[in-house]
This record gives sequence, C-alpha cells and structure tokens, in this order.
Amino acid sequence: MSGNKTAYITGGTKGIGFGIAKILLENGISVAFSGRKRDDVIRAEEDLKQYSENVLGIVSDVRSLESEQEAVQYALRKFGRLDYVIANAGLGIFKPVDELTAEEWNDMIETNLTGVFYTLKASVEELKKTEGYYITISSLAGANFFENGTGYNASKFGVVGFTQAAMIDLRKYNIKSTVIMPGSVATHFNGNIPSEKDSWKIQPEDMGNLVLDILKMNPRVLPSKIEFRATQPAK
Repeated sequence: MSGNKTAYITGGTKGIGFGIAKILLENGISVAFSGRKRDDVIRAEEDLKQYSENVLGIVSDVRSLESEQEAVQYALRKFGRLDYVIANAGLGIFKPVDELTAEEWNDMIETNLTGVFYTLKASVEELKKTEGYYITISSLAGANFFENGTGYNASKFGVVGFTQAAMIDLRKYNIKSTVIMPGSVATHFNGNIPSEKDSWKIQPEDMGNLVLDILKMNPRVLPSKIEFRATQPAK
C-alpha cells in the first residue's frame, strides 16, 4: 500500500469510526471524517491530531445526499483525492415491533441503510479515479435476528445485501467492496459507557487494524464479507 492515500469515514467522532481513523492516521493515511454534531467533530479532530495532522473533521448527516456530497468535496479540497470510503455511521433503537414508532424506524433505516447508499453515491466517481475501496460497517445483526431488533436487523441485513450487490457492480472499475459484520464492540453504542467491564469485547482499535489489514491485502484478493467477533462469548 503506497503512501499519499486518503480515507473518508462517516460516524468518525467516537467508537468504531474514531478507532478506524486513529489506526489509519498512525499508518500514514490522511483521514477526513464526519459526524452530525459540530462540537463532537471539533473535539474528535483535536483528539486525532495527536496521531497525525493530516485529519479533517466535517459536519455531515448521512441521511442527506447533498450533505454527503458536500463532505466529499471538503475532503477533496483538503487532500486532493479519495482512495478509501468507510461507511460507518449508524444507530440502534431496540424495542418490540408493536412499540417501535414510525419515526424510530425511519431514523434507523435512513441512517444505517440509506446512509451507506448516499455515502457511496457521493464518492463513487472519485473511487473510480483512484480504483479505491468501499467498506461498510454492518453487524452480526445483519445475519442473526433477535428480539426487539426489527428495525436494527432490517437495516443491518440491508447493509449486507447492498454492499454485496454493490461489490459486483463496482469491481469492473477495480473498486473493491467489503462489508464488515462485528459482534460486541466496546463503544458508546446504545447508551453504553466503555469501561473495564468491556475489556472482553472487540475494541475500536481492533476494527481499525482489521480495516488496515484489508487495505493492505494483495489487490488480486477480495474479502467481500467478514464476520468479526470477540473470542469469548458475552459476559
């Protein structure tokens, strides 16, 4: 993997997205990342600068195609190219289907599923130029359904199907696509506050190292779908 590469990561202000940004920056890759809240973006950008100055925080909402198009243009003005796109932004609301509101359903579908399409739609022409890489972060919930998971399961099953189909569409341009399906990750997801009790879980840096390993693979191979779980069962 040669130098002077640039990645764009959605949902990069904390958790998995922040962990991926940290590892990529430490390995010489410039990073643009986005988040919905300006304060969170500013804080994360300052935190990430300890690993590299080649970082740009962008306020963007993946539920808006126009917002994602603007984010890609910000990244291009800063770094001049786009090689890797990691569609990570997501949220989860867990309720029985008879209690889940239409607003909650739509927020999950628009963020978790439509968002990955908008991020790709906004960046695909740049990825064609660099013969780049598109990675989505789904979940083991994209293969395993569970109680109170209707909206979340639907969105994450959708991400898996979308990325696999996009992979077939895009490989004729030498764009590679991978969907990663992590299990339990030590993040702030669903109101969790990471602590020592989460030490058995996948850590955000583990996700970053996985992404780095994928990007370093020989161009002739394509790990199109990866299930990634903690070694030990839930505690």
